[in-house]
Amino acid sequence: MAGTPPGIGGKYSQLTTRKKEKMMGDLYFDERYGKLYEEIEKGVCQIFEFNHSLGRVRHLFIKREIPILLGSNRYFDIVTPYGYGGPLMTGCEPEHREELASAFMEAFAEYCEEEGVVSEFIRFHPVLDNAKDFEKSYEVRYLRDTVGTTVDAYDDPVEAEFSASARKNIRKALRDGVEFRVTLGPRDLREFQRIYFATMDRNHADSFYYFSEKYFTQLLESFGERLLLVEALYEGEVIGMELQFVYNDLIHTHLSGTYEAFHHLSPVYIMQYATVLWAKEHGIKLIHGGGGRTNSPDDNLLRFKQQFAHHTKFSFYSGQKIWNEEVYRKLCQEANTAVGDEFFPAYRKRPVKEASEV
Repeated sequence: MAGTPPGIGGKYSQLTTRKKEKMMGDLYFDERYGKLYEEIEKGVCQIFEFNHSLGRVRHLFIKREIPILLGSNRYFDIVTPYGYGGPLMTGCEPEHREELASAFMEAFAEYCEEEGVVSEFIRFHPVLDNAKDFEKSYEVRYLRDTVGTTVDAYDDPVEAEFSASARKNIRKALRDGVEFRVTLGPRDLREFQRIYFATMDRNHADSFYYFSEKYFTQLLESFGERLLLVEALYEGEVIGMELQFVYNDLIHTHLSGTYEAFHHLSPVYIMQYATVLWAKEHGIKLIHGGGGRTNSPDDNLLRFKQQFAHHTKFSFYSGQKIWNEEVYRKLCQEANTAVGDEFFPAYRKRPVKEASEV
């Protein structure tokens, strides 16, 4: 496994197989979640189910048509939806996991050949650590850490997981009159969209993160009762909002936004505090906050999130596979990119000129 970080630890970083399988119903393996990203990824969400005497493997991905024609032939590549995913084993004993992975890959290779799939890119799930089962099957690379707040292991997770400075900011904000509101199953996301897009504008975010009206409508329709809307308020006015997923005993931070004029009131700290209080009250085990914007250990966003994750971190890995070497080379030639380019798949790399114009 390329780039494995030394000494990775944390309250949740070493989950037992039994605990992992209790979390198999996680958000990122729900077909409805994959369908959220069909339009964005310009593909179709599909699931490959592999049943074997040693166990089962379920793989959810988006199959995308490659926008390069080779004669009259059309080819495809596959990618996990935004967030985390990858093939996931259940019902397999530890001593048989390598054998099951090998059998799965043999069957999946047949699928890829039949379906004209050229390459695959996976973002493995850092909490479930499914990269470990497939390190001999894919080119697996350590990208960065993600962090979270362990809730169930502490009587007071705020005291245990939050930094002293974070707790100080929360106390000050509460004294200054900042309040919070937590809503499970919100009926309307229009106000959230306004504050979210204002934040994306301020951060000069990539166009990918400007999700469409259809996306938010579909989000409500598919996950209404699993959405947690957390708000920070000052003098009755919303100054920050976070949208989270509640799935079994896990909370995943999804999207957030704040109004810059109120940053001195620490709305993000208040929302983190509110989420932990709600999670503790409702039997949640872990709040997974994700990682930074880049792979740097000094990434500013990661550093900020670490203030709420004193004991809890995970390793985030990607996986890639070229299923058809010959076609991959031809596609790279057509796209005028090097086969060995760091960007994967190389044939989807935008020319420098085009990228700079976006």
